[in-house]
Amino acid sequence: MIIKESITINSTMEKVWETFTDLACWTNWNTVIKDVKSQERLLMHGRALKCTFRPFLFPIQVKIKIEEIAPYEHIIWVAKKKGLSARHEFIFKSSEDGIQVISRETFTGLFVTGAGFLLPVRRMRSLTKTFLQDLKSAAEG
Repeated sequence: MIIKESITINSTMEKVWETFTDLACWTNWNTVIKDVKSQERLLMHGRALKCTFRPFLFPIQVKIKIEEIAPYEHIIWVAKKKGLSARHEFIFKSSEDGIQVISRETFTGLFVTGAGFLLPVRRMRSLTKTFLQDLKSAAEG
């Protein structure tokens, strides 16, 4: 299963990147990913963070590992939880209208193939859109 969304942000690449990668500021703008804990202030290659989000009625705690970062280009992180693996790619592109941020999350694993009908696809898509809208508001504000 793949969830892909994008948004255009009327700001500089530097502001969008700084807003996205500064974990210390996430509580100020991010309404989707809560209780972020990391040994690092910034997203960094090979590092991890723990957080909570709510795709179901109850919150899910996950550990996210930063797999790849190319400054001002993309960030890839992965998470695994009980038969479900997620690979989330964020791509940052400059355009005439601003900065386009593309979110592409791929879910795999036994939970997806065996009980994929239980995955709240609409809710996951809604959370992705909200996360991107939150980023837009923060970077433009």
